[in-house]
Amino acid sequence: MSACELRNIGTDIVIAPLAPGREIESMLAQILIEVVADGGSVSFMHPLAVADATAFWQGSLAAAARGERIVFGAFDGDEVVATVTLQLAMPANQPHRAEIAKMMTRPSHRGRGIASRLLQTAEARAIAEKRTLLVLDTAVEDGASDFYARLGYTEAGVIPDYAYKPHGGLIGTRFFWKRLGAAA
Repeated sequence: MSACELRNIGTDIVIAPLAPGREIESMLAQILIEVVADGGSVSFMHPLAVADATAFWQGSLAAAARGERIVFGAFDGDEVVATVTLQLAMPANQPHRAEIAKMMTRPSHRGRGIASRLLQTAEARAIAEKRTLLVLDTAVEDGASDFYARLGYTEAGVIPDYAYKPHGGLIGTRFFWKRLGAAA
């Protein structure tokens, strides 16, 4: 694996691309369920059924196996504790860009720099894939806006009432972008 695919970020934290498999899908499903229960606005409502969370990750990892995206996992020992997806499948007129999606860290592992390293790993891989522009979105309330701004992302704007919060009620979404390397 290249340096952008495997990173040791602490005594036991290692970041690597994930492949389909029952154990990985189960760990990812548990992260998704925990994040949604904690109020994370990641496209799902609370309570999130294990079957639905598992089906989402099965589809996402199948797309990764087809080369449409890369799902990175941060491992604390043998356990996946955080994830981010680099979506590579873009329309024909947008081969220069990728999207960051499903950035999630287990509540028990937040505040350790894991998310920053995951995002840096995804950015490095985007550069390796010849992508010069990344886009992402996050919830306005309790989202990660400050986190993305600290890592060099520029706010493009806010759409009010974009989605429902996991526990109900509408929430706006803030969109960000970041240039990587030289413009195409």
